[in-house]
Amino acid sequence: MVTITDQNPTMPEVLALYKSVGWSMYTRDPARLERALTHSLTVLGAYEGKQLVGLIPAVGDGETILFIQDLLVLPEYQRRGIGKQLIEALLARFPEVRQRVLLTDDDPKTRSFYKAAGFVESQQVGVIAFYHEQH
Repeated sequence: MVTITDQNPTMPEVLALYKSVGWSMYTRDPARLERALTHSLTVLGAYEGKQLVGLIPAVGDGETILFIQDLLVLPEYQRRGIGKQLIEALLARFPEVRQRVLLTDDDPKTRSFYKAAGFVESQQVGVIAFYHEQH
């Protein structure tokens, strides 16, 4: 059974999780990742026993906007509902926030997952997302 909590995971746990899903841009600078998590509005972890199996950090003001920064689940724990549990727990902590947003890869599996979790694509509600990449 998985427990969702806001206890602070250790950086070795976090780095192992990011590495397990292949997100090497985050693991190249562990100090930067640690600062990012420290400055997040909230970070929820999914634990099976004492093992970190999932993570969802969010940024925002907690009143008008909530931006899901990342959603990670260990590959061997994926497709067990852990990602959905993390999203539900996060949204339950901020029930009055109107704007709940995320950016993600344009992949059919990813689209399907977020749609099943209750998200809609921005153009369906008359908004557009813009992205500015640092070069």
